[in-house]
Amino acid sequence: QVQLVESGGGSVQAGGSLRLSCAASGAIYSSKCMGWFRQAPGKEREGVAAISAGGSSTYYADSVKGRFTISRDNAKNTVYLQMNSLKTEENAMYYCAAKRPWTGCRASISASDYIDWGQGTQVTVSS
Repeated sequence: QVQLVESGGGSVQAGGSLRLSCAASGAIYSSKCMGWFRQAPGKEREGVAAISAGGSSTYYADSVKGRFTISRDNAKNTVYLQMNSLKTEENAMYYCAAKRPWTGCRASISASDYIDWGQGTQVTVSS
């Protein structure tokens, strides 16, 4: 099991940027596909981005392509989500999640594929 702690959320104006971090602890973190999700009040949890265990492959929801970048530093057991050109509709709680080891990422970033979750960090985008 991996313990995940997100940070970096906050308030920003539309068009601004934030960088989220997810610190992982526990066994074999570097063997896990990692993902970022978000959930707005009254809405389903949405997959935003995912990155393969080694970091060579990344996947994004269509809505964030070209604006968000996921990366990881396995030496620091940390996954990042750089978010640029933020929109007001992206107000949500953002969560970091991990898949089972050695299962790989999929282009379709589905919450049901991920087994370990952080507590989330709030992102508020104002107009």
